[in-house]
Amino acid sequence: MKKLLVVLLSVLTVLTLAGCSGGNGNGGNEDNTAIKIGVVQLVQHAALDAATQGFVDVVSKEFPDADINVQNAAGDSATCSTIAQGFVNDGVDLIMANATPALQAAVSATGDIPILGTSVTEYGVALGIDNFSGTVGANVSGTSDLAPLDQQAQMILDILPEVKTVGIIFCSNEANSKYQVEVVSKYLEGKGIKVIASSFTDSNDIALVTEDLCAQVDALYIPTDNQAASCAETIANVVLDKKVPVFAGEEGICKLCGVATLTINYYDLGVETGKMAVKILKNEAKIEEMAIQYFPNPVKKYNAEVCELLGITVPEDFVKCE
Repeated sequence: MKKLLVVLLSVLTVLTLAGCSGGNGNGGNEDNTAIKIGVVQLVQHAALDAATQGFVDVVSKEFPDADINVQNAAGDSATCSTIAQGFVNDGVDLIMANATPALQAAVSATGDIPILGTSVTEYGVALGIDNFSGTVGANVSGTSDLAPLDQQAQMILDILPEVKTVGIIFCSNEANSKYQVEVVSKYLEGKGIKVIASSFTDSNDIALVTEDLCAQVDALYIPTDNQAASCAETIANVVLDKKVPVFAGEEGICKLCGVATLTINYYDLGVETGKMAVKILKNEAKIEEMAIQYFPNPVKKYNAEVCELLGITVPEDFVKCE
């Protein structure tokens, strides 16, 4: 009888310990010390850095002992895949993917671990979903950095009403950049503006592409393109010398080389992504039912120094870049 009691107690102990073990791959983890989160960020620049920081601040406040592993792919999509697969092998409870290539890499790496994207413009385009409804389903959700593209295009016409030709610079490797180019080009062409879109593949050719465009256009537009953002100083060296005004899809680019932008707040976007993660990890929401969240109130901002250099006056509803 004693032997039987010992065996039963041993079994109960094993079951209890098993019940307290960490992540299950489907979201939800009540043992704060066991929570592991992997963050894969495409490249280092102000916007993505802010989104990651907002996410980390929210999650670490809610789960002080969580292991949050932030890794940067230095602009390389293949490295995103390597990082994402490493997180899967490590058995993380959730992956946060910052930027479109990072999201694509995470989705390719796992169909089980919850994935939250951020700084992704259009999820239907990024993931090849036709007639996207706003909810990805399965193990994917997140936040979008999409500001109204028609309003961004109109911003150029409002500030430079005499503009005839607009050039657009974008990275050919970013699907969401191509999407933005298509939308903005269609809008401007509908207003009688000639659009010249030029792509680059990496930092080695962006200066040459920018110089070539500056010789052909009255103004430039740069979408929320991560590779362009990481090379904004290189672009600035060209456009400021040529005195060609740049209109940007987000504030980070505008602060370095732009005239104006209609921008979201990337830190706040990361905060919203972090709140979604908390709900998933606390079993308060199912990721497959979570709709993509959008930033509600983009702000018109201008770069006072560049505007003064180029002799440009912006409408009164624009505020200075911080």
